[in-house]
Amino acid sequence: MEKKTKTRRGPPSTLAICLALVIVTALVCGGLILSKKFSKLGKKTGSTSYTVRSETYENIIDISGVVSAAKEQKLQALSSGTVMDVFVKQGDVVKKGDVILQLDDTTEKYNLAKHDYDMQTTRISGSAMQYSLMQTQREALVQKIAERKVTATFDGIIAAISVSEGDSLEAKDSIGTLVDKSYLIADVEIAETDVSKLAVGQTVDFDFAAYDGTVEGYVVSWPAIGEVTSRGATIVKARVRIDTYPEEILPNFSFSGKIKISPDETYLLVERYAIGRENGQAFVELAQGGRRITVTVEPYGSEYVKITSGLSGGEVLAAQSEPRASGWNKQSGMGSSTRANAAGAAGANRAGGGMGGPPGR
Repeated sequence: MEKKTKTRRGPPSTLAICLALVIVTALVCGGLILSKKFSKLGKKTGSTSYTVRSETYENIIDISGVVSAAKEQKLQALSSGTVMDVFVKQGDVVKKGDVILQLDDTTEKYNLAKHDYDMQTTRISGSAMQYSLMQTQREALVQKIAERKVTATFDGIIAAISVSEGDSLEAKDSIGTLVDKSYLIADVEIAETDVSKLAVGQTVDFDFAAYDGTVEGYVVSWPAIGEVTSRGATIVKARVRIDTYPEEILPNFSFSGKIKISPDETYLLVERYAIGRENGQAFVELAQGGRRITVTVEPYGSEYVKITSGLSGGEVLAAQSEPRASGWNKQSGMGSSTRANAAGAAGANRAGGGMGGPPGR
Protein backbone atom coordinates (compact mmCIF):
# COMPACT_ATOMS: atom_id res chain seq x y z
CA MET A 1 0.00 0.00 0.00
CA GLU A 2 1.27 3.40 -1.04
CA LYS A 3 1.89 5.79 1.83
CA LYS A 4 0.69 9.48 1.46
CA THR A 5 2.77 12.28 2.88
CA LYS A 6 0.94 15.41 4.32
CA THR A 7 2.68 18.80 4.00
CA ARG A 8 1.93 21.50 6.65
CA ARG A 9 1.91 25.20 5.62
CA GLY A 10 3.54 27.75 7.89
CA PRO A 11 2.04 31.19 8.91
CA PRO A 12 1.82 33.92 6.19
CA SER A 13 4.99 35.85 5.75
CA THR A 14 5.33 39.47 6.92
CA LEU A 15 5.74 40.58 3.31
CA ALA A 16 2.37 39.14 2.32
CA ILE A 17 0.61 40.88 5.20
CA CYS A 18 2.12 44.27 4.33
CA LEU A 19 1.18 43.83 0.69
CA ALA A 20 -2.46 43.14 1.63
CA LEU A 21 -2.60 46.25 3.86
CA VAL A 22 -1.24 48.43 1.06
CA ILE A 23 -3.90 47.16 -1.36
CA VAL A 24 -6.76 47.77 1.13
CA THR A 25 -5.50 51.31 1.91
CA ALA A 26 -5.25 52.15 -1.76
CA LEU A 27 -8.82 51.02 -2.35
CA VAL A 28 -10.16 53.10 0.55
CA CYS A 29 -8.30 56.26 -0.53
CA GLY A 30 -9.47 55.81 -4.09
CA GLY A 31 -13.05 55.57 -2.93
CA LEU A 32 -12.77 58.79 -0.89
CA ILE A 33 -11.27 60.70 -3.81
CA LEU A 34 -14.00 59.52 -6.14
CA SER A 35 -16.64 60.47 -3.55
CA LYS A 36 -15.27 64.04 -3.31
CA LYS A 37 -15.16 64.38 -7.07
CA PHE A 38 -18.76 63.26 -7.38
CA SER A 39 -19.73 65.68 -4.57
CA LYS A 40 -18.07 68.62 -6.35
CA LEU A 41 -19.65 67.57 -9.60
CA GLY A 42 -23.04 67.62 -7.90
CA LYS A 43 -22.49 71.21 -6.68
CA LYS A 44 -21.37 72.36 -10.08
CA THR A 45 -24.54 70.98 -11.60
CA GLY A 46 -26.72 73.24 -9.45
CA SER A 47 -27.37 71.33 -6.22
CA THR A 48 -26.46 74.51 -4.29
CA SER A 49 -28.67 77.58 -4.76
CA TYR A 50 -29.04 81.07 -3.33
CA THR A 51 -32.11 83.32 -3.10
CA VAL A 52 -32.00 87.03 -3.96
CA ARG A 53 -33.27 88.94 -0.91
CA SER A 54 -34.56 92.48 -0.42
CA GLU A 55 -33.00 94.46 2.44
CA THR A 56 -34.13 97.89 3.66
CA TYR A 57 -31.61 100.34 5.11
CA GLU A 58 -32.96 102.95 7.57
CA ASN A 59 -30.71 105.95 8.24
CA ILE A 60 -32.22 106.98 11.57
CA ILE A 61 -31.65 108.18 15.14
CA ASP A 62 -33.60 106.23 17.77
CA ILE A 63 -35.37 108.40 20.36
CA SER A 64 -37.76 108.04 23.28
CA GLY A 65 -39.50 110.35 25.70
CA VAL A 66 -42.80 111.83 26.88
CA VAL A 67 -45.00 114.23 24.92
CA SER A 68 -46.27 117.46 26.44
CA ALA A 69 -49.05 119.85 25.48
CA ALA A 70 -48.11 122.83 23.32
CA LYS A 71 -48.70 125.13 26.31
CA GLU A 72 -49.50 124.50 29.96
CA GLN A 73 -50.58 126.95 32.66
CA LYS A 74 -50.54 125.98 36.30
CA LEU A 75 -53.55 127.75 37.78
CA GLN A 76 -52.53 129.47 41.04
CA ALA A 77 -54.07 131.98 43.40
CA LEU A 78 -52.17 135.27 43.19
CA SER A 79 -53.23 136.39 46.66
CA SER A 80 -54.92 135.04 49.78
CA GLY A 81 -58.66 135.06 50.23
CA THR A 82 -62.01 133.26 50.05
CA VAL A 83 -63.27 131.78 46.79
CA MET A 84 -66.46 133.55 45.71
CA ASP A 85 -67.03 131.90 42.30
CA VAL A 86 -65.56 129.11 40.13
CA PHE A 87 -66.58 129.66 36.51
CA VAL A 88 -65.26 126.48 34.87
CA LYS A 89 -65.17 122.73 35.28
CA GLN A 90 -62.77 120.07 34.01
CA GLY A 91 -62.90 119.72 30.23
CA ASP A 92 -64.23 123.22 29.53
CA VAL A 93 -62.75 125.18 26.63
CA VAL A 94 -61.68 128.72 27.55
CA LYS A 95 -60.30 131.74 25.72
CA LYS A 96 -57.38 133.92 26.65
CA GLY A 97 -58.49 136.38 29.38
CA ASP A 98 -61.48 134.33 30.56
CA VAL A 99 -61.95 134.44 34.36
CA ILE A 100 -61.59 130.98 35.89
CA LEU A 101 -61.91 131.84 39.58
CA GLN A 102 -62.91 134.90 41.64
CA LEU A 103 -61.70 135.64 45.17
CA ASP A 104 -63.49 138.03 47.52
CA ASP A 105 -62.42 141.53 46.42
CA THR A 106 -64.72 143.69 48.58
CA THR A 107 -61.87 145.39 50.44
CA GLU A 108 -59.88 146.05 47.27
CA LYS A 109 -62.87 147.61 45.51
CA TYR A 110 -63.60 149.83 48.55
CA ASN A 111 -59.98 151.02 48.65
CA LEU A 112 -60.13 151.92 44.94
CA ALA A 113 -63.45 153.78 45.30
CA LYS A 114 -62.18 155.79 48.30
CA HIS A 115 -58.98 156.59 46.41
CA ASP A 116 -60.98 157.85 43.41
CA TYR A 117 -62.98 160.17 45.76
CA ASP A 118 -59.76 161.50 47.28
CA MET A 119 -58.34 162.10 43.82
CA GLN A 120 -61.31 164.27 42.88
CA THR A 121 -60.73 166.45 45.97
CA THR A 122 -57.00 166.69 45.28
CA ARG A 123 -57.61 167.65 41.65
CA ILE A 124 -59.64 170.67 42.83
CA SER A 125 -57.66 171.87 45.83
CA GLY A 126 -54.35 169.99 45.81
CA SER A 127 -51.09 170.39 43.96
CA ALA A 128 -50.38 168.88 40.53
CA MET A 129 -47.57 166.71 41.93
CA GLN A 130 -49.82 165.27 44.63
CA TYR A 131 -52.45 164.45 42.02
CA SER A 132 -49.83 162.72 39.85
CA LEU A 133 -48.74 160.56 42.77
CA MET A 134 -52.35 159.56 43.44
CA GLN A 135 -52.72 158.46 39.80
CA THR A 136 -49.76 156.12 40.24
CA GLN A 137 -51.23 154.80 43.48
CA ARG A 138 -54.52 154.12 41.69
CA GLU A 139 -52.78 151.81 39.24
CA ALA A 140 -51.49 149.75 42.15
CA LEU A 141 -55.02 149.48 43.61
CA VAL A 142 -56.41 148.34 40.25
CA GLN A 143 -53.70 145.67 40.10
CA LYS A 144 -54.74 144.40 43.55
CA ILE A 145 -58.28 143.92 42.27
CA ALA A 146 -56.95 142.01 39.24
CA GLU A 147 -54.99 139.72 41.55
CA ARG A 148 -58.25 138.57 43.14
CA LYS A 149 -58.97 136.64 39.91
CA VAL A 150 -57.37 133.70 38.13
CA THR A 151 -57.55 134.13 34.35
CA ALA A 152 -56.53 132.08 31.30
CA THR A 153 -53.33 133.28 29.62
CA PHE A 154 -54.07 131.44 26.33
CA ASP A 155 -56.85 129.54 24.53
CA GLY A 156 -57.06 126.01 25.90
CA ILE A 157 -58.85 123.28 27.85
CA ILE A 158 -59.23 122.97 31.62
CA ALA A 159 -57.32 119.74 32.24
CA ALA A 160 -57.89 119.78 36.00
CA ILE A 161 -59.66 121.99 38.57
CA SER A 162 -59.64 121.32 42.31
CA VAL A 163 -61.34 124.22 44.09
CA SER A 164 -64.87 125.05 45.16
CA GLU A 165 -66.83 128.12 46.20
CA GLY A 166 -66.12 129.01 49.83
CA ASP A 167 -62.60 127.54 49.89
CA SER A 168 -59.90 129.62 51.54
CA LEU A 169 -56.71 129.99 49.52
CA GLU A 170 -53.22 131.24 50.22
CA ALA A 171 -51.11 133.02 47.63
CA LYS A 172 -49.55 130.55 45.13
CA ASP A 173 -51.92 127.72 46.05
CA SER A 174 -52.41 125.48 42.98
CA ILE A 175 -56.01 125.01 41.90
CA GLY A 176 -55.72 123.26 38.51
CA THR A 177 -54.16 123.12 35.05
CA LEU A 178 -54.95 124.72 31.70
CA VAL A 179 -53.47 123.14 28.55
CA ASP A 180 -53.30 123.95 24.85
CA LYS A 181 -53.48 120.64 22.94
CA SER A 182 -53.43 122.13 19.44
CA TYR A 183 -50.11 120.28 19.03
CA LEU A 184 -47.75 118.12 21.12
CA ILE A 185 -44.03 118.58 21.78
CA ALA A 186 -41.21 116.56 23.32
CA ASP A 187 -37.56 117.18 24.13
CA VAL A 188 -35.44 114.12 23.26
CA GLU A 189 -31.79 113.28 23.94
CA ILE A 190 -29.48 113.19 20.91
CA ALA A 191 -25.93 111.83 21.30
CA GLU A 192 -23.21 114.36 20.50
CA THR A 193 -22.02 112.18 17.59
CA ASP A 194 -25.44 112.46 15.93
CA VAL A 195 -26.14 116.18 16.35
CA SER A 196 -24.40 117.11 13.08
CA LYS A 197 -26.94 114.96 11.20
CA LEU A 198 -29.98 116.88 12.50
CA ALA A 199 -31.95 119.26 10.28
CA VAL A 200 -35.08 121.30 10.97
CA GLY A 201 -38.12 119.62 9.43
CA GLN A 202 -36.75 116.05 9.42
CA THR A 203 -39.54 113.47 9.69
CA VAL A 204 -40.04 111.79 13.08
CA ASP A 205 -42.03 108.55 13.48
CA PHE A 206 -43.63 108.14 16.93
CA ASP A 207 -44.87 104.84 18.39
CA PHE A 208 -47.20 105.03 21.42
CA ALA A 209 -48.28 102.12 23.60
CA ALA A 210 -51.77 103.67 23.69
CA TYR A 211 -52.14 103.70 19.90
CA ASP A 212 -51.83 100.92 17.34
CA GLY A 213 -50.03 102.75 14.58
CA THR A 214 -47.34 105.31 13.80
CA VAL A 215 -47.83 109.05 14.36
CA GLU A 216 -45.76 111.40 12.23
CA GLY A 217 -44.05 114.55 13.47
CA TYR A 218 -40.94 116.58 12.71
CA VAL A 219 -37.82 118.16 14.21
CA VAL A 220 -38.34 121.75 15.39
CA SER A 221 -35.06 122.90 16.93
CA TRP A 222 -32.15 122.13 19.23
CA PRO A 223 -29.93 124.37 21.40
CA ALA A 224 -26.48 125.62 20.46
CA ILE A 225 -25.01 124.08 23.62
CA GLY A 226 -24.81 120.51 24.88
CA GLU A 227 -25.25 119.12 28.37
CA VAL A 228 -23.87 116.23 30.39
CA THR A 229 -26.34 113.71 31.80
CA SER A 230 -26.13 111.98 35.18
CA ARG A 231 -24.74 108.99 33.27
CA GLY A 232 -21.78 111.10 32.11
CA ALA A 233 -22.92 111.19 28.47
CA THR A 234 -22.80 114.40 26.45
CA ILE A 235 -26.10 115.05 24.68
CA VAL A 236 -28.22 117.76 23.09
CA LYS A 237 -31.96 117.96 23.74
CA ALA A 238 -33.75 118.38 20.43
CA ARG A 239 -37.38 119.48 20.30
CA VAL A 240 -39.78 117.45 18.16
CA ARG A 241 -43.41 118.25 17.42
CA ILE A 242 -46.66 116.53 16.38
CA ASP A 243 -49.27 118.72 14.69
CA THR A 244 -51.90 116.07 13.93
CA TYR A 245 -52.51 113.13 16.24
CA PRO A 246 -55.32 110.69 17.20
CA GLU A 247 -57.49 111.37 20.24
CA GLU A 248 -56.05 108.30 21.98
CA ILE A 249 -52.81 110.23 22.50
CA LEU A 250 -52.76 112.57 25.51
CA PRO A 251 -50.11 114.88 26.99
CA ASN A 252 -47.62 113.03 29.22
CA PHE A 253 -47.93 109.77 27.22
CA SER A 254 -44.59 108.01 26.62
CA PHE A 255 -43.29 107.06 23.19
CA SER A 256 -40.41 105.50 21.29
CA GLY A 257 -39.53 106.66 17.82
CA LYS A 258 -36.96 107.50 15.19
CA ILE A 259 -35.74 110.61 13.44
CA LYS A 260 -35.32 109.84 9.73
CA ILE A 261 -32.04 111.35 8.60
CA SER A 262 -32.65 110.33 4.98
CA PRO A 263 -35.29 108.30 3.11
CA ASP A 264 -35.18 104.51 3.42
CA GLU A 265 -33.15 102.66 0.78
CA THR A 266 -33.95 99.13 -0.43
CA TYR A 267 -31.21 96.82 -1.77
CA LEU A 268 -31.19 93.42 -3.50
CA LEU A 269 -28.59 91.19 -1.85
CA VAL A 270 -27.31 87.69 -2.57
CA GLU A 271 -24.33 85.59 -1.54
CA ARG A 272 -21.32 86.33 -3.73
CA TYR A 273 -21.01 82.63 -4.61
CA ALA A 274 -24.05 83.01 -6.88
CA ILE A 275 -22.17 85.45 -9.12
CA GLY A 276 -20.10 84.28 -12.05
CA ARG A 277 -17.84 86.37 -14.30
CA GLU A 278 -17.03 86.03 -17.96
CA ASN A 279 -14.96 88.50 -19.97
CA GLY A 280 -15.18 90.96 -17.08
CA GLN A 281 -19.00 90.85 -16.98
CA ALA A 282 -20.95 89.53 -13.96
CA PHE A 283 -23.77 87.04 -14.55
CA VAL A 284 -26.08 84.66 -12.69
CA GLU A 285 -27.88 81.48 -13.66
CA LEU A 286 -31.40 80.61 -12.58
CA ALA A 287 -31.45 77.37 -10.57
CA GLN A 288 -34.40 76.12 -12.64
CA GLY A 289 -33.85 76.18 -16.34
CA GLY A 290 -30.29 77.46 -16.12
CA ARG A 291 -31.06 80.73 -17.94
CA ARG A 292 -28.10 83.10 -17.71
CA ILE A 293 -28.78 86.75 -16.79
CA THR A 294 -26.28 89.58 -16.99
CA VAL A 295 -26.16 91.67 -13.80
CA THR A 296 -24.25 94.56 -12.25
CA VAL A 297 -23.13 94.21 -8.64
CA GLU A 298 -21.35 96.06 -5.84
CA PRO A 299 -19.56 94.59 -2.79
CA TYR A 300 -21.67 94.38 0.39
CA GLY A 301 -19.71 92.99 3.32
CA SER A 302 -17.45 89.98 2.91
CA GLU A 303 -20.01 87.34 1.89
CA TYR A 304 -22.64 89.31 -0.03
CA VAL A 305 -23.00 91.54 -3.08
CA LYS A 306 -25.58 94.21 -3.84
CA ILE A 307 -27.33 93.71 -7.19
CA THR A 308 -27.86 97.08 -8.86
CA SER A 309 -29.44 95.86 -12.11
CA GLY A 310 -30.64 92.71 -13.84
CA LEU A 311 -32.85 91.16 -11.13
CA SER A 312 -36.01 92.17 -9.27
CA GLY A 313 -35.73 90.03 -6.11
CA GLY A 314 -36.87 86.55 -5.13
CA GLU A 315 -34.94 84.72 -7.88
CA VAL A 316 -33.30 81.40 -6.94
CA LEU A 317 -29.80 81.23 -8.41
CA ALA A 318 -27.42 78.35 -9.03
CA ALA A 319 -24.00 78.47 -7.35
CA GLN A 320 -21.10 79.59 -9.51
CA SER A 321 -18.41 78.98 -6.87
CA GLU A 322 -18.09 77.43 -3.43
CA PRO A 323 -17.60 79.03 -0.01
CA ARG A 324 -13.95 79.01 0.99
CA ALA A 325 -14.45 78.34 4.69
CA SER A 326 -15.67 74.85 5.56
CA GLY A 327 -18.95 74.72 7.43
CA TRP A 328 -20.11 78.16 6.16
CA ASN A 329 -23.89 78.35 6.20
CA LYS A 330 -25.12 79.57 2.84
CA GLN A 331 -28.54 80.41 4.25
CA SER A 332 -27.23 82.48 7.18
CA GLY A 333 -29.76 84.98 8.56
CA MET A 334 -31.00 87.58 6.13
CA GLY A 335 -34.50 88.83 6.98
CA SER A 336 -36.92 90.22 4.43
CA SER A 337 -36.52 93.72 5.85
CA THR A 338 -33.99 94.81 8.45
CA ARG A 339 -32.09 97.91 9.42
CA ALA A 340 -28.67 98.79 8.17
CA ASN A 341 -27.01 96.02 10.14
CA ALA A 342 -28.34 93.48 7.59
CA ALA A 343 -27.83 90.28 9.55
CA GLY A 344 -25.55 87.93 7.69
CA ALA A 345 -23.76 90.70 5.82
CA ALA A 346 -20.63 89.61 7.72
CA GLY A 347 -19.71 92.64 9.77
CA ALA A 348 -21.64 95.29 7.86
CA ASN A 349 -22.57 97.46 10.86
CA ARG A 350 -24.91 100.40 11.19
CA ALA A 351 -22.95 103.61 11.58
CA GLY A 352 -23.45 105.59 14.79
CA GLY A 353 -27.05 104.97 15.81
CA GLY A 354 -28.35 105.16 12.28
CA MET A 355 -25.97 107.82 11.06
CA GLY A 356 -23.71 107.81 8.04
CA GLY A 357 -23.87 105.78 4.84
CA PRO A 358 -25.08 102.20 4.41
CA PRO A 359 -22.68 99.51 5.57
CA GLY A 360 -20.31 97.98 3.10
CA ARG A 361 -20.17 101.06 0.92
